[in-house]
Amino acid sequence: MDSLQFLAKSADKLGPLYVVFGDEAFLKRRVLNAIRRRALGPDSDNQGVSTYAGDKAQYADIFDELNTLPFFQPRRIVIVEGADPFVTRYRSQLEKAVTALPASGVLVLEVKTWPSNTRLAKMVADAAAIVCKAPPTYKLAAWCGEWAQTQHQKQLPPQAADLLLDLVGADMGLLDQEILKLAIFVGERNRIEAADVDRLVGNNRAQSTWKIFDALAAGQSAQALGILDRLLDQGEESLKIMGAFSMQLRRLAQAARMSAGGGSLTASLEKAGVPPFALKSAESQLRHLGRRRANRLYDWLLEVNMGLRGDSPLPERTLLERFLLRLTGSADAKN
Repeated sequence: MDSLQFLAKSADKLGPLYVVFGDEAFLKRRVLNAIRRRALGPDSDNQGVSTYAGDKAQYADIFDELNTLPFFQPRRIVIVEGADPFVTRYRSQLEKAVTALPASGVLVLEVKTWPSNTRLAKMVADAAAIVCKAPPTYKLAAWCGEWAQTQHQKQLPPQAADLLLDLVGADMGLLDQEILKLAIFVGERNRIEAADVDRLVGNNRAQSTWKIFDALAAGQSAQALGILDRLLDQGEESLKIMGAFSMQLRRLAQAARMSAGGGSLTASLEKAGVPPFALKSAESQLRHLGRRRANRLYDWLLEVNMGLRGDSPLPERTLLERFLLRLTGSADAKN
């Protein structure tokens, strides 16, 4: 079962065994918290919860816990974290125990992988095997809107959600933190606007991005690379920097296409979402790029984003520096 589907079914009765697997840590935390709440109630403490490390847990200890009711709690929850070695070590015992787990307990195996072709996996019901994998990137903006509404009772329209995703990236945990900050930031208002996202989340990064592109437009590539170096040295993540780059460059690429038929460049930039205070700088940047390079921006953005996500053996800093040099039109970066 998909983790988001599991989280939506808050009233479902819990079974005695759950396997929580996948690479999205934020969703794993949400699922584990949901299991605790459903088993013990929303206001209970953790007295009915026992947690073991998978590389050290002993089978006998786990099942002794499962068979021991806690004081003042209806059920005992036993969580084995990083349970991959535990499953490997005690696979045969687990296969025998799956159909005979005590009703007084809930066993949760938190693993990285759960191959569906094993005998043990086939014995676990689909509803009890919960995959924690982030939605595809193209669906994450919609998730942000739903999350803001369900968790904070705030509307997050598509334009604001797209901007948030551009600035933060596809990390659901970071998106959750930023949505919480935005909900607090807007106060009594029931709607988070794109301007709020730009002001609270993207302000410093966006300002640095404008400075970088202004330097490039002025032919000052060394200054642009220096700003990039400072961002990286201050701990900014490459994907977040690239998110800010992408937001601005997609606007420029869109404006270039809209103005190709002879329309006003300023009007095209406005339609592409460039804020009024930045129109003059954006026009300079676009004129510096020229139509040929502006038409290649989407391809270049995809290439560097894929490289930062593991498709290139080059260091992240090198990928970003080469990307900026491409935008300067340097002879060695035009390919």
